[in-house]
Amino acid sequence: MAEIYIEEGFEKLFIKYIQDLGYEYVPQQEIVRDRMKSPVAVEILKEALIRINPNLPVEVIEQTIYQIKNIDAGLLEIRNEIFFEYLQNGIEISYYTDDRQQTERVYLLDYENIDNNSFIITNQLTIIGKDTKRPDIILYINGLPLIVIELKSLTSESSDVSSAYRQIKNYQYDIEELFVYNAFNIISDFTTTKVGTITADESWYKEWKSIDGSYESTQYADYKTLLEGILEKERFLDIIKNFILFEHKDDKTYKILAQYHQYFAVHKAIRSTLEAMQRGDGRGGVFWHTQGSGKSLSMVFYTGYLIRILEQPTFVILTDRNDLDDQLYGQFSRAKKFLRQEPIQAESRKNLDQLLNDRKSNGIFFSTMQKFAESEEALTDRNDVIVIADEAHRSQYGLREKINKDGQIQSGMARLVRKSLPNATYIGFTGTPLSVNDRDTREVFGEYIDVYDMSQSVEDGATKPVFYENRVINLGLKEEILKEIDNKYEELSAIANEMDIEASKRELSRLEQIIGSDEAINTLVHDIINHYEETRANLLTGKAMIVAYNRQIAIKIYKKILELRPDWDAKVQVVVTANNNDPEEWKAIIGSRADKDELVKKFKDDEDPFKIAIVVDMWLTGFDVPSLATMYVYKPMKEHNLMQAIARVNRVFKDKAGGLVVDYIGIANALKAAMRDYTKADQKAIQNADIRDSAYPMFQEKLEVCRNVFFYNFNYSHIFSESIENTELADLITEGLNHIFTFPENRQNEFIKEAYALKQAHTLCSSITTKSEQREAAYFEAIRTSINRITLPGRLKKEDINKQIGELLEQSIHSDGVINLFQDFDKGFSIFDPLFLEKIAKMKQKNLSIELLNKLLQDEIIIYTRGDIVKGREFSERLKNIMKRYRESMLDNAESLDQFFGLIDGATEPYQLTSVRESLLNLAQDIVKLDQENKSLGLSKKELAFYHAISKPENIYDFYTNDELIIFTQELTETIGKEMTPDWMMRESGRANMRRTVKRLLSKFNYPPDERNKIIKLIVEQAEFYQGIEGV
Repeated sequence: MAEIYIEEGFEKLFIKYIQDLGYEYVPQQEIVRDRMKSPVAVEILKEALIRINPNLPVEVIEQTIYQIKNIDAGLLEIRNEIFFEYLQNGIEISYYTDDRQQTERVYLLDYENIDNNSFIITNQLTIIGKDTKRPDIILYINGLPLIVIELKSLTSESSDVSSAYRQIKNYQYDIEELFVYNAFNIISDFTTTKVGTITADESWYKEWKSIDGSYESTQYADYKTLLEGILEKERFLDIIKNFILFEHKDDKTYKILAQYHQYFAVHKAIRSTLEAMQRGDGRGGVFWHTQGSGKSLSMVFYTGYLIRILEQPTFVILTDRNDLDDQLYGQFSRAKKFLRQEPIQAESRKNLDQLLNDRKSNGIFFSTMQKFAESEEALTDRNDVIVIADEAHRSQYGLREKINKDGQIQSGMARLVRKSLPNATYIGFTGTPLSVNDRDTREVFGEYIDVYDMSQSVEDGATKPVFYENRVINLGLKEEILKEIDNKYEELSAIANEMDIEASKRELSRLEQIIGSDEAINTLVHDIINHYEETRANLLTGKAMIVAYNRQIAIKIYKKILELRPDWDAKVQVVVTANNNDPEEWKAIIGSRADKDELVKKFKDDEDPFKIAIVVDMWLTGFDVPSLATMYVYKPMKEHNLMQAIARVNRVFKDKAGGLVVDYIGIANALKAAMRDYTKADQKAIQNADIRDSAYPMFQEKLEVCRNVFFYNFNYSHIFSESIENTELADLITEGLNHIFTFPENRQNEFIKEAYALKQAHTLCSSITTKSEQREAAYFEAIRTSINRITLPGRLKKEDINKQIGELLEQSIHSDGVINLFQDFDKGFSIFDPLFLEKIAKMKQKNLSIELLNKLLQDEIIIYTRGDIVKGREFSERLKNIMKRYRESMLDNAESLDQFFGLIDGATEPYQLTSVRESLLNLAQDIVKLDQENKSLGLSKKELAFYHAISKPENIYDFYTNDELIIFTQELTETIGKEMTPDWMMRESGRANMRRTVKRLLSKFNYPPDERNKIIKLIVEQAEFYQGIEGV
């Protein structure tokens, strides 16, 4: 079992578990393909297509295979989308029989008869693209490589699930052809196992935490739940068919895979809907998934599934506001290919009547609740209509009748909908819970189908936590004013939108006079600008939202901001509805509907200068900008309205730590009250949301760890000096880097982990940290960032490091942003620069110089290995041995736990650093020397690779002069080039023929007999890289 601790053993573990799910293991050499560039197993594919489509002519099958293998449509994601259309719905093939054209649909998978498909697992399959790669594991379904699995060793300090993700991304570039046929990828380092699509960034690779939807696995290192939860054959095909879609948005293509909570909840909703239709009571249930966890997409998957299994049902999708109707309609429209029909927005009740009655089946129609108030007559009595209500618990959906101010009886909106669609089945989707007393919603929709609360969503990474900062005190509002604001919450909770609020302003006039006074607005805006500039402007994309009490106050805030920051005219915009009675000067500020549509695009564009949106009611529900991380609240809100508003900042985006809600109006009590119907876990999370109680203590804890565990015996106190020069700061960071590199690799990784946690906590609470805390945190972040630049994959560029560190320190230490960590290396880093090697040999920071050399040598050796396997492997082995001895000596010299944790001074030079550095410099000089020798030989890159292969034996020059070896090399290269066929490596006969050709040449040139077998094997292996050498 010890072998599972190395990557190869871990690979075997995965293969064995997947085999137990019914997959057949086939060694990579037995996977028959046309050529090394093509990942499709053509023989298996052909057999499967004949088996699944038994009545089709062979020419149709051949044409299908040709079409599958020749998807040439530009970008990878577009090619993959075309393939997925084939995979989910089959390929239409036209052919002629008896001079008559016919069209047949050829299916690639048998979704009805699972056992009619071929499920194969293989590993280390060689694929040639821009580079030659061997992915760890590939799963073939009917000869199509649908899943790539990338694994990292359990025990490697530097290889984790993030490096597996980066490897997948590199594969997508280097061997793109493999991913044309990809359903999704799985990455694992044993501790963490995740799944994601070809367009997902790392934050959207997610764990799959359930096998059957009955529970969420909380075990660590639980790779089995994901493998069985996704790869069980029937579920796997179900996911491919019904739970993967493509979305075109903002000029980009996104491939979306349902997360586990969506997959199992949609299945529950399907069962509940079918049971309701069978009972005839129309109560399909309530689907509560917290805001930001993909509720709209769940609706799409639910609708798509029912379209496939029912006989052409009709869907009516209800919202309670026009902007929400537009947003949800937009989501469905972007999924129209997946749904296989175009959704339609009803313009009026009459139009909805026509849409429902002009057809007897199908249709996805969008309507607002208000259209049902126009009449109480039935629109249709059909029983195959399914009503999907978004945010089903709102007060507008009530059943009870009310007497309006004219004395007339007015039916509740839910009753009007029921009367209009008496035989429909109703399902409610909500991001917030039903209240205990919400009998109307239960009467219309039934009980909960599935609950996915905030806490579980945050734990799964589907959303980010929301934190709270109270800055009411900064406005200096008197206690009685705060009480008055609190008393108005009940009134405001019944008011639907900003127009209604303004209509009620007589009653609220005193409150508005106070919080809308010039003095209050001036204080508010000064504080927001200060808070934003100091702590939020440079966080992620700098997007923020200010929620104003009403439109007039929104305009005043806008004007005051521009008065104080005249150059922010593109940065700040007001997003509110217009009114015919608006003052003339407002019109230019508020703009038209077309202007608002443009603002939506701009605010969702992370690169656009529009950073701060001032809103009242618009954009507070159903509006997603993942990078939005800050909300300034200057409007009393409560219950569902409050919870939906603050959820604007909980979306996942890159390394976003969480969303911050900055309170200027006193929403703390309303926030607690709004949580009474939430789960206990959610209530606890909100209780701990205040940054003073959560993020700040975490920040202080991590700061202390970095200071006392990793830098206890290192003096960096000069960073606190107001007069510190940039050169001094750069020297301190460089020394700090060297200090961390004196630790063993696992301790370096622990520092990176703790410093990253420090950075994440600081993004949330930087407004309340002290100046010295900010400087210290910035110093540790500069070191962490530099370590990542030096140790992680990717070319090492001095200017990139300095730019990133300069921007970081400009914010926290208020330097001028010009930082040069490596002042001696004016031309950057290159082992081919003699001055670089000379200077690095004299660097006093020896550990840092070793890591720099290691990184640069790795980069150069990778280039060699892509084409010249002999020299690439030789240099790689030398580097590996040098660094292995270096790492081992670091561990050996950690003589006690105290020293291991950096708590006592070590020896002056404990690891024979000079010797290690000299070995690395010698290796660098040998690479430079080889490069010079190669140029003097006058050979091409392909010829050089074979030259190094045939000259590998130590005594080769006892048999040949160098000129003879060159002639031998040139003829060998030319002969191998002639023997190359697209599939020579794929077939044993092709490889045997290559061996015979090489053997004849070796014999012709009287190659030493005792070396021939080894050299034949080496030359044939080098020949596999022949095409990959081009352009290297």
